[in-house]
Amino acid sequence: MRVAKGNTSGSASAKGGDNFTGEVFIDSVFPAAEGVMISSVFFAPGSRTHWHSHENGQILMVARGRGLVVNREGDSVEITAGDVVHAGPGEVHWHGGSRESFMIHTAVSLGNTSWFGEVSNDDYLKESK
Repeated sequence: MRVAKGNTSGSASAKGGDNFTGEVFIDSVFPAAEGVMISSVFFAPGSRTHWHSHENGQILMVARGRGLVVNREGDSVEITAGDVVHAGPGEVHWHGGSRESFMIHTAVSLGNTSWFGEVSNDDYLKESK
């Protein structure tokens, strides 16, 4: 059994890195172990991940705000607090805040993550009506 304690150190959230556009902050909830990583992610309005996939899929549980999730097949869905998203193994997708709202979600990532490049502003604006 493994127990990951909450942020007892009071450390700052990590800034999203090279695989994100805009202001994104990430708190590790359960550090990567045995192919599972759980994070709480804050997306400012207009911020988003780059295109990516997960070896064994990903589950997103939206806690607050409004956002988008879009896959390569063109499925685009607005997501809000209480929604749960499952991206299947290898499904290429991106997710982030809406134009006018932040979004906070818990991401359960299964297996390795592969990154495929930035979502252009034009593509983001087309999806975030």
